[in-house]
Amino acid sequence: MATYTGISSEAFKHPLDIQAEQALRSLPGFDLIAGKFVEFIYERPQFISLMGNSIQVGPRQYSTIYQIFRECVRDLDIYPEPALFVAQDPQVNSYALGQEHPFIVINTGLLDLLNEAEIRTVLAHELGHIKCGHTILIQMALWMMNAAAFLGDVTFGLGNFVSTGLIFAFFEWRRKAELSADRAALLVMDDLEPVMLSMMKLSGGSHKYANECSLQEFINQSDNYQALDDDSLNQVYKFLLYNGAQGMMLTHPFPVERVRYLRDWSVSQEYEQIKQGNYKKSPASGAVDVEVGDGENQEEVENLRQQIEELQREINKMRDSR
Repeated sequence: MATYTGISSEAFKHPLDIQAEQALRSLPGFDLIAGKFVEFIYERPQFISLMGNSIQVGPRQYSTIYQIFRECVRDLDIYPEPALFVAQDPQVNSYALGQEHPFIVINTGLLDLLNEAEIRTVLAHELGHIKCGHTILIQMALWMMNAAAFLGDVTFGLGNFVSTGLIFAFFEWRRKAELSADRAALLVMDDLEPVMLSMMKLSGGSHKYANECSLQEFINQSDNYQALDDDSLNQVYKFLLYNGAQGMMLTHPFPVERVRYLRDWSVSQEYEQIKQGNYKKSPASGAVDVEVGDGENQEEVENLRQQIEELQREINKMRDSR
């Protein structure tokens, strides 16, 4: 394992992540909403729910997992230490949220499927999201998806913010953000194999038939998937699959694509330089704050806050009536 004291997220962020985030932040009203309201609407209720319904990991709760987690926090130089929860859920999944007080959730299904090296990979990946400041954007996306689902035509003056274009931009960014988090996992592991193994298992891993799964075959599958692009029609189908052709838009790139991106980076000069200690540094800090307007925008901020509160009340009413 490797430790990267003082490392900045800019040292390993994927260029596609940076480009997609810049496009997203350029949309009107984005920073205003992100900086002022996401924590109020989503972060606190989620944290309270986790405190009530999950196990908070610590020195005397899942102590092995906690030790792995502490080492990953150290290796990526994240401060302060985020909270970590284990949720009783058979779905093999994990996620990171929170701006002021970031936290990570891993499901029991994930713990039961992966070995300790692969669990370390997942924790490093989620910490990569926090290090890159992704969590506030993920929270904002979740709220907007919620609003769009319950209110087809968004009212109260928020139509420009919860628009189809903005939703597409969020999904595009979310997929690209995974590539940066994967890089964080590789940096912590300093070994490509467990990172790719975790992706293979998350794709279709099985306890019963684990001995019949081959990482090399999964890598070959990744190469074959890339070769599909030789037919331009396949490229169209891939685009449609990512953007709702099967009824839902995807938040993650296909695992075989993530494997390809990571394999390419693992042999790059950029990765080698980071391993040698030649990387951009910044003060130890977890999430990156979103810049918002100055004091002259306070009246606008207050008006938008009231509108979002009213919209949230309408969403809650619709939930309760179902």
